[in-house]
Amino acid sequence: QVQLVESGGGLVQPGGSLRLSCVVSGSMFSILTMGWYRQTPGKQRELVADITYGGSTKYADSVKGRFTISRDNAKNTVYLQMNSLKPEDTAVYYCYSYAYDYWGQGTQVTVSS
Repeated sequence: QVQLVESGGGLVQPGGSLRLSCVVSGSMFSILTMGWYRQTPGKQRELVADITYGGSTKYADSVKGRFTISRDNAKNTVYLQMNSLKPEDTAVYYCYSYAYDYWGQGTQVTVSS
């Protein structure tokens, strides 16, 4: 089964930036649609962004213009560049493989002054 390992989370001040990475195992990465989701305790997990194998992207309205999802198929990695971070972005961020219906372990992002 595919393995997804996220990294890059941490504590950042409002207005700051973070880049999340998700390394996906196996040679099937190039055909996978990948997503970034986030979840706050007590709330439903919500879509942040996703990207198809061909590079088409989709973003939640709340992050448009601030976040960028990208992928590097040679490195089997998907990224989420997060700029102009707001306290409301605080959540656990999860990498997701649609093809395998498989989640990463999550990485905590905390935006606080």
